Amino acid sequence: MTKDTDPGPPPRRLRRTELPCDTVDLARYLIGMALVHDHPDGTMTGRIVETEAYPVGDSSGHAFRGLTPRNQSLFLERGHAYVYFIYGCHFCFNVASETEGAGAGVLLRALEPRDGVELMRQRRGTARILDLARGPGRLATAMDIDRRFDGVDLCGDGPLWLGALDQRPTSIGTSVRIGLSRERERVRRFYEPGNPFVSGPKRLST
Repeated sequence: MTKDTDPGPPPRRLRRTELPCDTVDLARYLIGMALVHDHPDGTMTGRIVETEAYPVGDSSGHAFRGLTPRNQSLFLERGHAYVYFIYGCHFCFNVASETEGAGAGVLLRALEPRDGVELMRQRRGTARILDLARGPGRLATAMDIDRRFDGVDLCGDGPLWLGALDQRPTSIGTSVRIGLSRERERVRRFYEPGNPFVSGPKRLST
């Protein structure tokens, strides 16, 4: 759904027990689920169409060198948010993905806008709907996500949460992850084939 009108049934908040306790499994599971921000200006909802898994021991993951003040949210129980700042201009949004203390996460790379499209347009400063939340930096900007939400429980009753939708993907594509210098050969990126809101080179999404 890409318009504010007739968005379909609202998402249901996901319970932590529904989330797979494995990073790769969670990255696949989240395709077709919803990310919801009950913002003071109105609710914004995006259907998750692209993720990347960064499991325990992955040298390209932020948890690889151990617990630090910056990455401590990755070591929370699955279903908590990890938000970091990159390149001095973008926030990226992740979901902690294992048991408490393990250190792993799933990066959300792209959303299909569902509710609050006009709010997303205002946040992004563009009317082009395909570019509102295609790519992790755009996603965080469109959904007004920054370090305020680092560590929040996405399965709780707060304003930022994960939800289940009726619209499930008919298939899930896989590829290597995008823009890495280490462990580049790992097939740990998941996406909905044919969805125009998926980011990255087309050769990785066919």
